[in-house]
Amino acid sequence: MSFSFFKPSSRPKTPQELVKAIKDSLLALDTKTVAEVQSLKKALEEVEKNFVAMRFMLCGDGEVEPNVDHISHLTLEICNEDVLALFIHKLHTLGWEARKDLVHCWSILLKQKVDSVFCCAQYLEKHLELLDYLVVCYDNKEIALNCGNMLRECIKLPTLAKYILESPSFELFFKYVELPNFDVASDAFSTFKDLLTKHETAVSEFLTTHYDEFFEHYEKLLTSSNYVTRRQSLKLLSEFLLESPNSQIMRRYIVEVRYLKVMMTLLKDSSKNIQISAFHIFKVFVANPNKPQDIKVILAKNHEKLLALLRDLSPGKGDDDQFEEEKELIMKEIERVYRITSLEE
Repeated sequence: MSFSFFKPSSRPKTPQELVKAIKDSLLALDTKTVAEVQSLKKALEEVEKNFVAMRFMLCGDGEVEPNVDHISHLTLEICNEDVLALFIHKLHTLGWEARKDLVHCWSILLKQKVDSVFCCAQYLEKHLELLDYLVVCYDNKEIALNCGNMLRECIKLPTLAKYILESPSFELFFKYVELPNFDVASDAFSTFKDLLTKHETAVSEFLTTHYDEFFEHYEKLLTSSNYVTRRQSLKLLSEFLLESPNSQIMRRYIVEVRYLKVMMTLLKDSSKNIQISAFHIFKVFVANPNKPQDIKVILAKNHEKLLALLRDLSPGKGDDDQFEEEKELIMKEIERVYRITSLEE
């Protein structure tokens, strides 16, 4: 009878040994071709095994707590050996389990401080092209959701979020949020939302510098034929436009006739939810005490239709006193604008 299963397991790898093993197994994927199916399979199994070991070193297993020194050494070595870049570039080659482990480890690694420095963040700041690579991975539906998770971890760090906002690849999100694959489009929208809401100062600076091109693209989302896109975009617009750090942006937005017309169109949307969301931005155009003349003219010309729309508009969830009060004030302001504009004519 064999008692081999009683033999103690091999000595656990040190952080340095584990990083070397991870790096070697990832690089081994380069030398494999589709024709060498067995070799590729073995290489992928080796990567998976190493990722499990990495996850254990970072998280423990519920019974064994992770060693803080090991985590620090592992994190530092991953950066020093350029393994962080390999994680991103090899993602498309990995199996489902390995990707899952990698995404989990990625979120932990980015939070690690070594000698008071977020070394993974620092590494990414020196290799910003990796962030662009993660963004374009939305074009690959096999890894899009994994890359989305990794991107959102990056976006938690202000310097990385600011880079993505300023990068030409940011413009791709206007395409990705309307991809035909619902899961990928939804994930892209989650990342897009984080970019526009997580870091108020960076967002305000970005919108100030790129106002025209950003809102031109955004208008297409608000007028999309896709209901989900219209609804999500309108809700998100309320979130970042009405934030106090963006007050200058809002003041600029609410004096533009083209955007008033967009909100007026959305007030007529077949969806009650979209109508209500549109009202909350439309009311800012109307309540603005410094409305330019062309805004007043549009409100006056359309006052009958607008008043009829607003009379029929209600949240639909019982009585909402604040909503009704706001609506009443906005209707009175539209009537006032109409009277004054008529007298001027």
